[in-house]
Amino acid sequence: MFDVGFWEFALIGVIALIVVGPERLPGIARTAGLYVGKFKQFVNNIQEDVKSELESDKLKEHLSLEDDSASVVDILDDAKKELDQIKKSADK
Repeated sequence: MFDVGFWEFALIGVIALIVVGPERLPGIARTAGLYVGKFKQFVNNIQEDVKSELESDKLKEHLSLEDDSASVVDILDDAKKELDQIKKSADK
């Protein structure tokens, strides 16, 4: 997503050290880490929700295709039964 390397993090750390001071920097880093973790968890939850919705859509599509094919099979079975009845009546 972001192309941030070691030197960019080092520069951000030095600037943060100068701005907030060495006493408050660990607390701020801890708080920032917690928020980053929550954000990552939020993004992962959204990705899993989207994935499950896509899978459920695929399943619904598959089931609808099976329903269509099942109705075709039922029609063929009915046609076979009718043909058998016609053959029996023609033999009599």
